[in-house]
Amino acid sequence: MQAKLLGAVGALLATAFLAGPAAAADKTKIDFWFGNSGDIAKRVQEQCDRFNQSQADYEVVCTSQGSYDASLQNTIAAFRAGKQPTIAQVSDAGTLDIMLSGAYYPANKLMTDMGYTVDWKDYFSGISGYYATSKGEMYSFPFNSSTALLYWNKDAFAKIGKDHAPATWKEAGEDLKALKDAGYACPLGFDISNNEVWQYIEQFEAVNGEAIATKKNGFEGLDAELVFNKNPLLVSYIKDLKSWYDNKLVVIKNKAVGQTFVEAFAAGDCQVILTSVGDHGNVGRTAKQGMNWDVAMLPTYGDASRHSSYVGGASLWVLKGHSDAEYKAAAAFFNFIAKPEEALTWSTVTGYIPVRNSGFEYLKKQGFYDKAPYAGRELAIQSLTASPADDAAPQGIRLGGLLQVRTEIANGLQAIFVNNADVQASLDSAAERGNTLLRRFQQTYKNVQLP
Repeated sequence: MQAKLLGAVGALLATAFLAGPAAAADKTKIDFWFGNSGDIAKRVQEQCDRFNQSQADYEVVCTSQGSYDASLQNTIAAFRAGKQPTIAQVSDAGTLDIMLSGAYYPANKLMTDMGYTVDWKDYFSGISGYYATSKGEMYSFPFNSSTALLYWNKDAFAKIGKDHAPATWKEAGEDLKALKDAGYACPLGFDISNNEVWQYIEQFEAVNGEAIATKKNGFEGLDAELVFNKNPLLVSYIKDLKSWYDNKLVVIKNKAVGQTFVEAFAAGDCQVILTSVGDHGNVGRTAKQGMNWDVAMLPTYGDASRHSSYVGGASLWVLKGHSDAEYKAAAAFFNFIAKPEEALTWSTVTGYIPVRNSGFEYLKKQGFYDKAPYAGRELAIQSLTASPADDAAPQGIRLGGLLQVRTEIANGLQAIFVNNADVQASLDSAAERGNTLLRRFQQTYKNVQLP
């Protein structure tokens, strides 16, 4: 998709609405589009229902578009027809696209205009740093926030004499070989589709304090260039993964082979996976009966010190073109979902983390993290805050057309793992194709200053 279209689209990257109860004639009704599907879509609908039942003035109609991509396309069409939703969910990767589109009502201004006082510093720095402007202003509300963790089967590790997850990739390699020698057919399950490469490229660079692009991953200018292919740590890591793949220590698991890596882990077929903390609840509900498992922070590589991981998920944006009454409804909805009690309910049923310190502290006081099935989710917070907010390493990624860039990275990895292409050459080619996309995006917003 052309960068110009992405700019207009990103601003509309919409997430969906879940239909609430029938509104009374005097209720102000607004639409909220989101891209989540499956179990998470049900949980969003439940949250919308709770808001609608909590007061009598507003009704939020929440509708899932099935995926972020479908949500994007549907929102573009709606915007062109002048029927855009009041609230749209935009994935983390679409943040810059919508920021530069100008098609939104800034969250901080909205809440002030509608009479709400928000402590924006209450957001975790690892979350706010990803979404905020250079001045620290929040134009959107972090919503379904997560980060990647390592999931490990404690029973399988016990059979190789281990009672802890690997802290480094060197240790991980040793563990995977031991698991293979112990008879496990899938020591580590993974996927290299464009929806999953963030765990193996972006999060790897994050926890090791490296950047995937210049200009602090694009935070300091649209002229940023991809440089992940020039990082010796990452290149060495991908070579390790390929070697482990060739020796069947790492196995591709996705729908095409009949089982995703998350499903394989829950079934006990794969003993290690890297995935979002947002999958924690799903694994807990579907894990093989009696299986003992846990989570850990992602391993670091070599002698690298640990840095904060990046937040994943999406944030909620308010779109232009609506009435004051509709904006009051949107502000009321945001105020509702920000309550600590709502953070507890949301984290309980999804696995996503609280986005604010106050919510996290509330969960701790309630004993949320003290026992299964929620114990371990606090590691996501620790991972996001592993280094101070003033860490010299980037706090996130702000590149235009990042979803398309991920596709090029995925294509490069698939060439390596499926077609046995040279690691360095494939990473170089992926970076070159990605940079072509970035230059196209830059040209679309020529002379535009980042907010």
